[in-house]
Amino acid sequence: MRTCIFHIDANSAFLSWSAAYRVNILGEKQDLRLIPSIVGGDQEKRHGIVLAKSTPAKKYGIKTGEAIVTARQKCPKLVVVPPDYGLYVSASRALIEKLRQYTDQVIQYSIDEAWAVFDGYEKLYGYGQMVKLAHELKEEIKRELGFTVNIGISTNFLLSKMAGDFSKPDKVHTLFPEEIEKKMWPLPVSELFFAGKATTAKLHRLGIYTIGELARADEDMIRAHLKKPGEIIQGYAKGKDLQPYMFTHEANKGYGNSLTAPVDIVTEEYAWHLMLSLCETVGMRLRSDHVKISVVSVHITTCEFQYANKQMQLLTPTDVTEEIYAAACRIFKKLWDKRTPVRQIGVHTSKVESDAGRQYNLFDLQRYDRLEIMNRTIDKIREKYGEDAVFRASFLKSNVAHMSGGLDKERRSGVTLGIDVMNEKVRNL
Repeated sequence: MRTCIFHIDANSAFLSWSAAYRVNILGEKQDLRLIPSIVGGDQEKRHGIVLAKSTPAKKYGIKTGEAIVTARQKCPKLVVVPPDYGLYVSASRALIEKLRQYTDQVIQYSIDEAWAVFDGYEKLYGYGQMVKLAHELKEEIKRELGFTVNIGISTNFLLSKMAGDFSKPDKVHTLFPEEIEKKMWPLPVSELFFAGKATTAKLHRLGIYTIGELARADEDMIRAHLKKPGEIIQGYAKGKDLQPYMFTHEANKGYGNSLTAPVDIVTEEYAWHLMLSLCETVGMRLRSDHVKISVVSVHITTCEFQYANKQMQLLTPTDVTEEIYAAACRIFKKLWDKRTPVRQIGVHTSKVESDAGRQYNLFDLQRYDRLEIMNRTIDKIREKYGEDAVFRASFLKSNVAHMSGGLDKERRSGVTLGIDVMNEKVRNL
């Protein structure tokens, strides 16, 4: 019996979730998904990058990861909305809970995508029934949760993910091994999973422009020019599955989040900003479930497919975002050589305890109490008024604004939380 795997990916997740909330909860008339719009940064100061875009925005040539100022040049009437991380956590949870109604084997890859594994499908259902099931799941998510997803279907993780990216939004695609040559090989090699700009440029210099050309290329030549990453990429082109570490880190017991960066991570400041976003979502989930953790780990995958991870034991259990973030930054400094571009980064926590006590020392007693109260107060404000009500002052800083979608302090009526002192401490670790 063969395994059938669905890859479920929320379409333009951040924008779609913001749009659904504004229409269904706030009662707004204008649907962000139907107009040229993006999630990214400040409309007046125009910093930040595009984190998510609508289909109409895509028609103007706007791309995820590009500077907002460039996007505004392509579409002067572009609507820009700030990110709402509290909302995204809630929407992500709802999606995962829905998937678990269909199978107990759900592997979350990032905040907006996951795999659902169905064992023994061929004997019980066959291809046709699994495609029908995927359509039913897709429509149920749209009807009950208010946003659309793409579902890719195959027999392994890589092919199901590739299938889900074929055409969007609101589609179901298959990519079984016997369909690789027809459906995947004609695609540009840049669309192959984990084929970044540097790898694509090297392949172009070798005269390789499609996934099929890479699959059929001489293996010794690919290995000679691209070393181990070339061997892995060529395996993907032939339909070989992902390495286990690429998709199992979120399945471990604990709380974590990861992302593949829209642009290569080449500075510590950019990495810290991304980890802050990841720690924000992890911290909110911990506090929501009334648990604390005492182990923090960070994993990175470089553009050369080098995987590394480290973890550290905290002195005492915590659910405070700032403490998780400080530990993550300390670990990252030990992991990264400051030279090799990083493509994927993740923060994971473990050794989960409920009703865990705090081992205080003389110096952190008042600081911890303040942070704990502040974190829980922020959660309540965000739950009631949305992420837009509270934001971090570090997102205003010009040295990360072009990567973060910075927010305009003067324009916003929310509460500003300064963590610049935290960032200075991180620099000195």
